[in-house]
Amino acid sequence: MGRKWNNIKEKKAAKDQSTSRINAKFGREIYVAAKSGEPDPEANRALKVVLERAKTYSVPKHIIEKAIEKAKGGGEENFDELRYEGFGPAGTMVIVDALTNNVNRTASEVRAAFGKNNGNMGVSGSVAYMFDSTAVFGLEGKTADDILEVLLEADVDARDVFEEEDHVIVYAEPDQFFATQEALKGAGVEEFTVAELAMLPQTEVTLTGEDVAKFEKLIDALEDLEDVQSVYHNASFDE
Repeated sequence: MGRKWNNIKEKKAAKDQSTSRINAKFGREIYVAAKSGEPDPEANRALKVVLERAKTYSVPKHIIEKAIEKAKGGGEENFDELRYEGFGPAGTMVIVDALTNNVNRTASEVRAAFGKNNGNMGVSGSVAYMFDSTAVFGLEGKTADDILEVLLEADVDARDVFEEEDHVIVYAEPDQFFATQEALKGAGVEEFTVAELAMLPQTEVTLTGEDVAKFEKLIDALEDLEDVQSVYHNASFDE
């Protein structure tokens, strides 16, 4: 199941970097993770996952340190982790993860983004059952056969290992995130183009014609919301 991870990520990163949006989103996510447990990533798995993901987006060190220091100082801001589910053009399915200090505001904004862009927000559970939580890694300089052998030797049971353009993509169980990452690092992988926990669709809907533009407008509207951290979907596009 190819998801064009790197193309999607590069497009989003380019857009976010131009407005510093990505730094603000990660600053919030790091603060929440650090505040929820120890501010030390070695003692806080949630924080460690966020920091590993932040590396792949080249989040500046001072943004990371500022968020952690804020959490250490007992910052008074509190955020709720929310998940919204909905539908886009041509029966596509969309999951929206948010961090917010105003639940009513975020719910209203997400609902409006769906409604104004050829979509509609569904009830909890209407979409998520068609997605699987997955540890996703992307890397360069290796072949899929090389990586599969490394993971087998490390006794890591990957869901899938495949090549996408000049990258190798690895799908693993969420609880195997760190085991997978350590096995890959042990094999000489120094940098990851993707290293995150994501929601992968069990089936995809291929969009064509006007539906592509409509769908991209919906996703852009959702990702532009201040409280939205991640958007997952089951759309694919003919190339």
